[in-house]
Amino acid sequence: MKVFSILVVILSLIVTSILGSCAQKTSLSKEAIAEMESKTVQVGDIDVGYKMFGEGEPIVLITGYGATMDLWCPEVLAGLASHYRVIIFDNRGMGKTTASDKEFTIELFAEDTADLMNTLNINHAHVAGWSMGSYIAQELALKYPEKVGKLILYAADCGGQEAIYPDPEVLAVLTDVSDTTGNREEQLFKMLFPKKWLEDHPDPSTYFPIPTETSPAENIERQYEAWEKWSGTYSRLPKITQPTLIITGTDDVLTPPENALMIAKRISGSWVIQLEGGGHGVMYQYPERFTRILLTFLED
Repeated sequence: MKVFSILVVILSLIVTSILGSCAQKTSLSKEAIAEMESKTVQVGDIDVGYKMFGEGEPIVLITGYGATMDLWCPEVLAGLASHYRVIIFDNRGMGKTTASDKEFTIELFAEDTADLMNTLNINHAHVAGWSMGSYIAQELALKYPEKVGKLILYAADCGGQEAIYPDPEVLAVLTDVSDTTGNREEQLFKMLFPKKWLEDHPDPSTYFPIPTETSPAENIERQYEAWEKWSGTYSRLPKITQPTLIITGTDDVLTPPENALMIAKRISGSWVIQLEGGGHGVMYQYPERFTRILLTFLED
């Protein structure tokens, strides 16, 4: 354990020292990405809403519970698009993606992602998953290893009995879709960001994208049921052979950062980066630093 901790610290120092060498060649502005019309393509039994932009090797971004593709941090998308072809999309039943009567499962979401890649003629891509999206990314890497280049797990845990979950009161707020007032938004922001950081940044419009999509409450509940029923990957994590980055905030109350170390100890050669003072929404807090870490990992 002591040796592992030392390796994590050394890796953090190495990444910090080379961040400046990963200069971004901005070719697509965050405004242009936000204004870009999404497209829809038939994938199996559903129609999937997606956007694809940038040039280079493809990287597929998988969003989390209750989220839609318009919630990815615009600065991060622009930074990645200056080096890679970025694909973002709505999971089954969310935003611009339809649902069917199939039972929602994490495994099915991974199948949807693989089928979307096939439909877009993407045989091989880097894959990044945020929160519940990291569950989908893990399943995708395990079932379709040939499709996944490098793997990025952001605010991730392994699920199942081994994962470290948020406090019950935090989980209760996260899963309550009955409150459609601004009070719910305020509570969600308190879970995404540390209290002190929110006090220092009282205007969300300066760092958080304005949502343009909505999702049926019924489908959000179905998504949560899929999350609850997922047995996790703890015993299978050593089978992940792709180069893997686990990135988290030290003050994440939704996915406690201890999960990152748990995953890293089970995936050989993985990188672990913990951003001091970061919450579940650390990509919004420190978008430039977050992007440079991803690019450093992808280009290493």
